Amino acid sequence: MHSIKNNLALPVNFEQLRTFSLVLELGSFSAAAERLGLTQPAVSVQVKQLERRLGVRLLERVGRRVGPTPAGTDLMAELPQLEAALSNAINAATFHAAGVAGRVRLGTGGTSCLYLLPPALRDLRARYPLLNIIVSTGNTESYVRRVEDNAVDAAIVTLPVSSRALAVTPILLDEFVAICQHGSTDWPAEVTAATLASLPLVKFVSEASVRSLVDEWLRRGGCTSPPVMEFDSVEAIKEMVAAGLGVAILPKMAVTGRGRHPELDLRPLHPPLHRTLALVTRNDKPLSRGLRQVIDAVVAAGRAFDATAASGRPAS
Repeated sequence: MHSIKNNLALPVNFEQLRTFSLVLELGSFSAAAERLGLTQPAVSVQVKQLERRLGVRLLERVGRRVGPTPAGTDLMAELPQLEAALSNAINAATFHAAGVAGRVRLGTGGTSCLYLLPPALRDLRARYPLLNIIVSTGNTESYVRRVEDNAVDAAIVTLPVSSRALAVTPILLDEFVAICQHGSTDWPAEVTAATLASLPLVKFVSEASVRSLVDEWLRRGGCTSPPVMEFDSVEAIKEMVAAGLGVAILPKMAVTGRGRHPELDLRPLHPPLHRTLALVTRNDKPLSRGLRQVIDAVVAAGRAFDATAASGRPAS
C-alpha cells in the first residue's frame, strides 16, 4: 500500500485510473471498452500502462470475470477519495466562474425519473445549455452509498436514511394507490389489504425501494399472497395491469398527471400508505453553480408536485 501511494505521487493519467476502475466495475475489458466507446485492445493498453507506471500487476482473471490483485484492491479503495479530492478542487476553483456549466451526476429511482424530473430537467436545459446533467436510476440503498462515496453528486431517495455523512432535504410526500384494469373490478371507495387478498398481485422486484413498503402494508392487513409477476419497471407493471393480468399498488405520481393511463382505474388505500422522497448530498461537498441549480430545481419540482397532490388537483 505504501509503495502504491509513493508511485501515485508521480504524474498519473487519470483516464487510465478511470479505465482500470470501470474494468473492475463491469468485470471485463470488453464491457469497459463498450462503455467508453473504445476498442478492447485500447482498454488493455491503458491498464497495462498504468501497471507499468505503478510497477505492480493490478488485474487478474477470476473465472469468467476480471478481478483485482491485492495491489488492485488497495488502489481501488483509494480511488473514491482521489476522485472526490479532484472533483472538490475543480468545484472550488470554478465556483465563482461566470455562467453555469460543467457536469452534475444525479441518481434517482425509476418512478421519479419518469414522472418528477422531466419538467425540471427541461427547464434546466433551456436555462443552462452548457450544463451536462447525467441521470442514472437505482434503489435507495445503492444511491445512499454512491453519494457517500462521491460516485454521484446528489440523489433522490426514499426516507428513512441514516447517514451522518449526508445532508437530507425532504421534497415530496408520495401517496400510494391501488390500480386495476379499467372496469374490471368492483372496488370500494377505499381499498384495504383484505380487498386485494384474493386478487393476483403484480409487484416491483424485491430490490426496488418501494417493494418493502408495499409488502409491509399488505402484511399489516393480513395479506401475504405472493405476487403472480414481478417487474423492475413501473411502466411494465402498468401495462400488465391494463392488460388484465393482475392488480398492483403503485406511487400515485406514476398513475396521475404525466403517468395517467386510460386503461387503469385507481383507488386510495385504507389505511393510507405514503413514502417521503428526499434529496441527499454529502455534507462536505462544495456546491458548484451547476449542482446548486440542479438541487434547487429538483427540490422545487418535488414541493410543487406535493402541493398539487395536497390540493386534490391532477398533477401536471
